[in-house]
Amino acid sequence: MNIEIEYCVPCGYLDKAADAQNTILATFGEQVGGVTLKPGNKGVFTLRIDGTVIYSKPDEFRIEDIVDTIKAQL
Repeated sequence: MNIEIEYCVPCGYLDKAADAQNTILATFGEQVGGVTLKPGNKGVFTLRIDGTVIYSKPDEFRIEDIVDTIKAQL
C-alpha cells in the first residue's frame, strides 16, 4: 500500500502534509509501502491510497479518520 499526500505549496500546507506523513509512518511503520509528499498548487490537499482518494480538501481534515481509513484497508 502506497500513500500519497498532495499539498499546496503556495498555501503553506507542507507542515500539515509532513505532520500527516509522520503520523502515518509512526502508526503503521512497515505495514505501508511508503508515504510520498507531492507538491501541488491551487489549494490542493489530497491523500490517496494506491491512487484512490481517501481525503480531499475542503472536507474536514482529521488525522484520526485518515488513520482509521488506512487501518481498514490493511
